[in-house]
Amino acid sequence: METDKSKRKLFRMIIPMYPTFNIYSRVADKTTALGPVCVATCANKMPDWDVENNYHFYGPRTKDGSPDHNELQRTRPASAVGFYGGLTSTVSRLYKVAQFYQERGVLTIGGGYHVDNMSEEALNSGIDVVVHGEGDETITELLEVVDGRRSLISIPGISFKENGQIRRTSNRAPITDFDRFPLPDFGLLRYAHVSVFPINRTRGCGMNCEFCAVKGKARHASPERLLAQITKQVETYDAKEFFVVDDLFTQDKNGTLRFCKLLADYQRRIGKRLILGVQIRLDSAKNTEILKAMRQANIDCVYIGYESVIKEELKAMNKRLNVKDMLWLTQRLRRFGFLIHGMFIFGYPMREGVNFRVSAKERVRHFKSFIKKSRLDTVQTLLPVPLPGTALRQRLLEQRRIFDLRDIGWEYYDGNFPLFIPDAPMTPEEMQNSIVELMSKFYRFQHLPAVWLRTLSFPFAMLPLVNLKKRWWEWYRSWRSHVIGFGGWLLMKRWLSHRKKIKFLEHLRQARHHLTERREMQQHLPVQAVKPSDTPAH
Repeated sequence: METDKSKRKLFRMIIPMYPTFNIYSRVADKTTALGPVCVATCANKMPDWDVENNYHFYGPRTKDGSPDHNELQRTRPASAVGFYGGLTSTVSRLYKVAQFYQERGVLTIGGGYHVDNMSEEALNSGIDVVVHGEGDETITELLEVVDGRRSLISIPGISFKENGQIRRTSNRAPITDFDRFPLPDFGLLRYAHVSVFPINRTRGCGMNCEFCAVKGKARHASPERLLAQITKQVETYDAKEFFVVDDLFTQDKNGTLRFCKLLADYQRRIGKRLILGVQIRLDSAKNTEILKAMRQANIDCVYIGYESVIKEELKAMNKRLNVKDMLWLTQRLRRFGFLIHGMFIFGYPMREGVNFRVSAKERVRHFKSFIKKSRLDTVQTLLPVPLPGTALRQRLLEQRRIFDLRDIGWEYYDGNFPLFIPDAPMTPEEMQNSIVELMSKFYRFQHLPAVWLRTLSFPFAMLPLVNLKKRWWEWYRSWRSHVIGFGGWLLMKRWLSHRKKIKFLEHLRQARHHLTERREMQQHLPVQAVKPSDTPAH
């Protein structure tokens, strides 16, 4: 018996667009966040509900280039809308769109690390219900509220307003049995073309880094489920490239080894080589068994959070890395044939009582030296971001160092802008100029002629015609680095132009002035009474 389509409701899941151009814009064109797709997939199993996971790169647009939600709502009116609040830099846009839907009587639901940790802000900014933790189960129960079959107070793990007061229900236990949920359905994406498919097996991370919002004991799905995500996309979309979004791919050693074997067998069976990128800790390079299994599964690219090359900064981060070991561990990964993407945080603030004074120039010298010696294939250097829900933000708030959101809002929380007063003798301007210098040293125009030279040298690089696989890989690695190096130069040029256009340095000067005034006024007040940086900017 078919359902009457005229009575069906629509749930729209929205991933807010970046507020302006940033260094992630090019990558975002190729992929999407996995969490919203998982939530939309669970909602799609509800009777009498249609679901779309709205995507912002294609489809109807307004005059300023933003997605036209007025047109979307006119052509396909939604009864409930979910918002992905996992990226702090996009929440200003999230709140604007949420208010649009809320004004039209649509139930607005927000989830993700930012709104989870800033629920009061979200509930005052267009969100009707905040989901705390995972939303796979919660979303179906919330849609039952729209159907009139359930009340909000009966749903665990949410916050909402009732008679002007915020109510929070009991906590929901973290998910441990992942097999009872459907595999992510990327067919729900509208106006999108995904070429790099996000997949995952693990939720949570036990490393407890100070700057990271991902906490809690790691929970793993079966290796077979991770492979099933790959096979589904290969069979449905002829997918070739995947990124495992787990914070630490090798946390579960036995599960990782089994998955690598399953993946290697699958590729042999279908006669196709897949491309996988994974995030690992640098000390995973000590485990020969893991490295061999990953290479046999054709996992080529590893993303490593080095974070810093200065031991005092690593200690402040709770990052369990030994600076002395970092170079040889990196070289060990290179010998196994991995492409290495190094991720760094420049200018991490020290804890109180630590006597560590290093100039920006000296820090840059340390970073440049390490990057050159380690021969990383690609590099990302960002500034510390005091994200909501992190111990870093709490510490900097207590030290009254974070710029007020009325001066430097959430849209700047993407790692490209200074957000607090750094350790002396550095200034915020020096912090930002330092990451530009580091990235500009790595991504340069000179890579363009090198691309042509490497391309022309290909026939000679294959001579003599022995050990061709190794020769090809060495040639390809160098050629790829030059291609990305030139592409990164173009990206840097565009970003610097954007920074100049938005006149960020003027915002920064004003923010420093206001922070100095407030600190002078508040120096005799208790910290609990003074948290100007947690005041949302609307």
